[in-house]
Amino acid sequence: MEPATDALAQAANTGTLDSAFWITCGVILFLLVMSGFFSGSETALTAASRGKLRSQADKGSRGAERALKITEDNERLIGSVLLGNNLVNILAASLATALFTKVLGESGVALATLVMTLLVLIFAEVLPKTYAITNAEKAAALVSAPIGVVVTLFAPVVSAVRWFVRGVLRLFGVQTDPDSHIMAVREEIAGALTLGHSEGVVEKEDRDRILGALDLSERFVEEIMLHRSNIEMINADDTPEAILEQCLQSNHTRLPVFKDDPENIIGLIHAKDLLRAINKLIGGPDGDAKELKNFKITDVAMPPYFVPETTTLDDQMRQFLRMRTHFALVVDEYGSLQGLITLEDILEEIVGEITDEFDPDAEHPVLKGEDGNYVVDGAMTIRDLNRATDWSLPDEEANTIAGLVIHEAQMIPTKGQVFSFHNFRFEVLDRQGNRITQLKIRPL
Repeated sequence: MEPATDALAQAANTGTLDSAFWITCGVILFLLVMSGFFSGSETALTAASRGKLRSQADKGSRGAERALKITEDNERLIGSVLLGNNLVNILAASLATALFTKVLGESGVALATLVMTLLVLIFAEVLPKTYAITNAEKAAALVSAPIGVVVTLFAPVVSAVRWFVRGVLRLFGVQTDPDSHIMAVREEIAGALTLGHSEGVVEKEDRDRILGALDLSERFVEEIMLHRSNIEMINADDTPEAILEQCLQSNHTRLPVFKDDPENIIGLIHAKDLLRAINKLIGGPDGDAKELKNFKITDVAMPPYFVPETTTLDDQMRQFLRMRTHFALVVDEYGSLQGLITLEDILEEIVGEITDEFDPDAEHPVLKGEDGNYVVDGAMTIRDLNRATDWSLPDEEANTIAGLVIHEAQMIPTKGQVFSFHNFRFEVLDRQGNRITQLKIRPL
């Protein structure tokens, strides 16, 4: 550094360090400040949560409202900020090179490069970006007004650059959609919940409830319906005494009514409607019970409500609320009965299993043994098992654990057979007919 020191001393003696030198130094310093402003603004506006900004804007923050408006078009925002940042960086580097070359001669180029690299790295990149990333929403609100002016001023140039860039990308077969988001809102929320749960910030139950609500629009009625083989029905041809006894013994308040064939559903009976009709028919507590023989269930049954199995859970819940009913029969594309679904079934996808004193066996238990094996009911849905154990078994090809085993095995397994897939070991513990009723599962 001695030659540089001698050159500076010589420059001072010869009057090279005049007012122009100090003005240039001041301009370079100003450009470094502008570079830091652009770098910090880019980080703040891209890292700021739009949800938090919206909350602040609703509370009256004009800066947050401007930041929301600016970030609606991220491509234009980033283009404008990068254009301003590159302009001030290149200009600062050019002025520094000219200044050092004038003072130190040819050796000034290398020194200017070293000094400007350090200054830009520390004061124009790391320092402002560190502040912006730790105070994203606050910084975004502060810089929104000047950045809005910059975006407006640079709009023609940025538009031309965007057009040119898309043309070049199109030559390489890359299609861009300016209206698409880098990450869907649902995926962003799901990712944040999963990350929060892994870090211990979000409870498992809270994560499951929110994800369950988000999944309603992507899941279908057929995935959670009660299969037709498990539906309890009333035969319209049974005697009034048998119908009354069946309703009193049933755990359900609503039962489908069929005639001649279980596929031929003619109505739906509510236990309260049935009891009211019988009480009125026999004349109250002091009436004649013999009048019960004149009871006709078709006079009390409500019209059945059928829905296609491809209806999403979100749509079906809205239909239930709009029609003020909680019960629907599910049919396939040919009109054949496939199962039934209730509003409670949909709500259970959000809050978990809902049980009361009349359905103590409604929940399929997951029993963990001392050997690390889990004993589960074959009819348990894959989604419920994943929620109970924090596993990630796929549910694209089957809804239940038994269905997954049958799909992977490409056969109906016999009792005692063992399979290994998806990094789990499955052992068939029990089978009734063609149904797998109990399985033992262990992660490998």
